[in-house]
This record gives sequence, C-alpha cells and structure tokens, in this order.
Amino acid sequence: MNPDIMKERQNATFNIEKLTNILDGGPEKTKRRREIESMVLSDPDFQEEDQNFLSRSERYDQAVRKSAQMILKLREYGIADPEEIYIYKKMAQGNCHEAMGLHFVMFLPTLHNLADPQQSKKWLPPAESFQAVGTYAQTEMGHGTHLRGLETTATYDPATQEFVLNSPTVSSIKWWPGGLGKTSNHAIVLAQLYTQGNCHGLHAFIVPIRDMNTHKPLPGIVVGDIGPKFGFHEVDNGFLKLENVRIPRENMLMKYAKVEPDGTYMKPPSTKLTYGTMVFIRSLIVGESALALSKSCTIAIRYSTVRHQSELRPGEPEPQILDYQTQQYKLFPLLATAYAFTFVGKYMRETYHRISGDIHQGDFSELPELHALSAGLKAFTTWAATSGIEVCRMSCGGHGYSCSSAFPDIYVNFTPTCTYEGENTVMMLQTARYLVKSYRQVKAGQQLSGLVSYLNEPKQRIQPQTVAARPTVVDINDLASLVEVYKQRAAILVELAAKSIQQELQHRKSQEDAWNNSSVDLVRASDAHCHYVVVKLFTDSLGEIGDIMIHSVLSTLALLYALHGIKNNSGDFLEAGLLNVPQVHQTSVRIKELLNQLRPNAVALVDAFDLHDKKLKSVLGRYDGNVYENMFEWARRSPLNATEVHESFHKYLKPLRAKL
Repeated sequence: MNPDIMKERQNATFNIEKLTNILDGGPEKTKRRREIESMVLSDPDFQEEDQNFLSRSERYDQAVRKSAQMILKLREYGIADPEEIYIYKKMAQGNCHEAMGLHFVMFLPTLHNLADPQQSKKWLPPAESFQAVGTYAQTEMGHGTHLRGLETTATYDPATQEFVLNSPTVSSIKWWPGGLGKTSNHAIVLAQLYTQGNCHGLHAFIVPIRDMNTHKPLPGIVVGDIGPKFGFHEVDNGFLKLENVRIPRENMLMKYAKVEPDGTYMKPPSTKLTYGTMVFIRSLIVGESALALSKSCTIAIRYSTVRHQSELRPGEPEPQILDYQTQQYKLFPLLATAYAFTFVGKYMRETYHRISGDIHQGDFSELPELHALSAGLKAFTTWAATSGIEVCRMSCGGHGYSCSSAFPDIYVNFTPTCTYEGENTVMMLQTARYLVKSYRQVKAGQQLSGLVSYLNEPKQRIQPQTVAARPTVVDINDLASLVEVYKQRAAILVELAAKSIQQELQHRKSQEDAWNNSSVDLVRASDAHCHYVVVKLFTDSLGEIGDIMIHSVLSTLALLYALHGIKNNSGDFLEAGLLNVPQVHQTSVRIKELLNQLRPNAVALVDAFDLHDKKLKSVLGRYDGNVYENMFEWARRSPLNATEVHESFHKYLKPLRAKL
C-alpha cells in the first residue's frame, strides 16, 4: 500500500463501511453486492486481455462471448433480481458496454410494457430464452430526437391482414441501434402507422430481421454495422433498410393502441405510452451519470494523493497535488455532484417503478411529470457528468491521456448519453413545455402537486435597483435556506420564459415562432428546475442518515454542491434579486472553507463508492496507490512491444537509409 494513500484513510473522520452501506441501501445489500462481484472476480471465464490492445472486431467478439457467458452464469447462480443482474453485469463489463445491452434494456421492457396478453404469451418466451435476440430500432439517419419526423412507414393491408414496412427515403434508414448490425435477429421498429388512408403516428412493431437458424438477413431486410464510432467499440450499432417487408397484423404491439382486422384504428389512452421504454432508460441514465462521475472522481482523487509535484515552499518536499487549492476546487465540487446524483438516481428508480405500477393499474395521472422529469434530469446530469469526467482527466496531467488511466474509455462510452434517448437540448425543451403548461395552469387557478408545486407559491422577486442594498436574509450555511433560493430561482425563470412566449405572441408571432424565439429562456428555466430538484433531493436524503459523522460530511458535500451551483450561476440569483453582491462574495469565501474541511475525507469519500479495481480498470485509480510500477507493467504489455524490432524497420526505415 502506498504510504500516502494509507495515511489519507487513517485521517478519515467517519466510518467508510457505514457510508458504503448507506449508498447501497443497507449492510445486507452491501454484503450481497460484494458476493455477486466476487462471483465475477473468481470466474476464470471473465479473466480477459486488456481491451485497449484489441482490434474492434476482437472487442466485439469478446463482448458477444461475455454476454453469452453472463446469461449462462446468471442462470447457473439463480440470480433473477433486476438489481442483482445489474450488479453482476456492471462488474463483468468494467468501463465497456454489453453487446446485447439493448435486448435487456429496451427490447424486453418494450415487450413487457406494450404487448397485449396474447402477444406476451407468444413473444416473451423466445425473447427470454434468447431464441429471439432483439434491439430497438427508432433513430433514423435523418431523424433522431424529433420522433414525429421519423419516416419509416407501416401500412396496413386488410386483404392479407399484414403490415407492409418500408424505408421510403435514404434518410429513413434506421441508424444507430445497438446490437442491430450483427447480433439481433429481431427488432422493435418504430414506424408511422397508416391504415384506411390515414396516418396515426408512431407505433411499435416486432420485425424479424434475420433467420433464427442461419442468422442471414431475411428477404427485404438490408442490415449491417455502421462502422467505428467515438467509443462503443464493442457494440455493433447498425443500419436497417426495409424494402416492402410484410409482417402479420399481430406483430404490432397492441396493449394500448390497436388495429382491427378490417383496418379500424383504436387510439391509446395516452400517446406518451409508446415512449415508456425511453422514459425507463432516461431514468436509468441519471444513475449512470452518478456512476461515471463516481469512477472519475475516484481515479482523480486517489491519483492526486500519490502524485507529488512542484513546490509550495522553497526547499521543502514536493507536496501531494491534492494539497493545492486549485486541485481541490476542480475535484471536490465534482465529488459533491457524484454524491448528489447518486441520491437522485435512487429517487428516479423508485419513482419510475412506483408510477409504472400505477400505469399498469390504469392510472396515468403522473406520467406527464415523470416524462418531463426524466427528460430534464437525463440532460442535466449527463451534461454535468460529461464535463466532469473531462475535468477529472485533465486534473491528472499527462497520464490522464493514457488509456491505462481508464478516462478515455469512461469518457467515450459515457458522452453519447448526451445524445441518445433524446438530444439534451431537446430534452430540456420537453421539460420546459411541461413547466410552461404547469405555470399556465396555476395562472388559471389550478393547484399543482409534485415537484412543480413550487409554482403555486408567490414569487419573492424584488426590483434590481434594490438588490445591492438588500439586507442579508439568506443564510448560506443553511441548506433549507439554499433549497428555498433554488426554488425561487426556478419559479422566476419559468415565469420569465412563459412571459417571453406571451410577448412574442403579442407581436403577432405564431406559437411555433414564439416558442423558438424564447427557447434559450426555456432551456434556462428547465436547467434551473432540474438544479432545484437535485439540491432538494440531496438535502432531503440527509434526513434519513442517523450517523452523526456521516451526516456531517455529507452535509458539507451538499452545502458545497449548492454553493458551487450558486457561484457558477450567480447572474441568475443576482438578476432575480434572490442574493446580493456581498452574499455572492461570501459564497466564494465559504466554498474555499468547505474545500479545506473536505480535504481530510477526500479519499475516504471515494472509497465509500466501493469500486473494485477490476471495475475501475484504472492504473491511476488503484486502491493501493501503487501507480508508477503498474503503469510501467501496463505499457510493456502493448502489442508494439511484442518484438524488440518492429517489422516496419526492415520494410521501410532500413531501405530508406540505403536510398539516401
């Protein structure tokens, strides 16, 4: 064990194991998680070559092998609980993605959510036994987040009781679905439904794409891999062109919407039900943001304790770079963010499952808020995590560029979350649409519930000219007071966005132009709403923590998260009259004090994430802190070092010398 990192752990003011238990949901869950992770660690089938030294084809081959092994092992061990399956897979995958990931997170959930009883009986057994391996084909070459613009058509033919699916244009070719290129033999295809001469919008269809025995593409199916990408090297993201592909009427998922044999269309109780799987994924992504940022903070903070550089005082030994305030200012707010997102991710999982249960009972009342919240938080957390990963990488200096650090894999495999399941700016605008609608309901005399209930309350905005002289009424050391300030900021920015639209309409702009001309304000309002939700949920979670020392350190993190957010958005708080200039200055001073308070617990706080070295796969972030020895060993395993003299010397360099 590196003596620097050992000393850090000895200086911790709280019990690391107890905090790990809190993050896991209790000691028994921690114990069970570690048991499951040990199954992977001790399994020789998962002892693999470093993926950084493999070609893309080799990485895909290894990923498919691993997916097949995971399925068999999970059955062998009798692991059926979704959370435990997730733990097992995350341990086996490390910082990479599963080749069959969309089968589990989109194909199967869509069947469960949208198939009627007869379809469930037909399709779930082959899907759950992996005879039918599926993906979710929504995005097209020309359209992604704008779902209404998707061009793929499914036209009902009552004479044969079949749907005819077509890709009518080049831009309508399905593009990007994971597992589509080479792995899947079925796809849930989202297409515009046409029946009796009318278009009824997007609906989901089960489309066989490959022969279940030979795996060759079926007639009318043009399918393949889209090529190398920015990350996701082990996943066969694919294309799908449909040329008059006929499927039975029963292949349209008809739990809610239906097409009768004669072509009569019966609409669903809510159009948002078609997108239920996306809401599920967006809810999961909040937790993925927490995990990616937790990994990055763990690597950067551990490395910052064993890396010594420069001089604080002439003639003294080089200090740990974590002792520099600038390094703390980079990393500790991100650590606070990782903890905030961890608690918010837990809330989103619980909320999704609760509301899903209501939906299955026929209660759709909370679906609009869940849709808006999952869209906004998906964008808010992925933007923050993506930029945070990069800050962590750069805080590790030159070694952060090496794949041995794990940062390249973490970054390139996480950053697509800003785009898939809805491009982030569009997601923020979806949330804004719900916020503006809620604001107008309040103006019409309705009372709101849920996380938008703050719009019921009167705004405490004052005139800008009185801001500088305003007495200090906000206690920046009190989290409840800060939650209130964030709430007021959100309410004011929602009101400003709604009024911007109204002003545009008064200038005889169309609704569409008014919306577009106000879109910057709308995104700003959504961001403020999401920021308020995160600060509130992080603060609320502290009330469930009984251990005094853990409560103290998490309260410090929550305070740092809230104050750092104020510092970065001080213009909003000043313009709204919620804080004055002296208070903003005081915030900066307090942040530096909090950095100093957190310094002794930094390593302990990342240790509490309990990320095993095999899961981190980072030389810089090793638990034992022995970075340099292992970095040298890692480099020596490079394929370029397989021979002392590379063949290029004999082929090109030596002949070049002879010719000059």
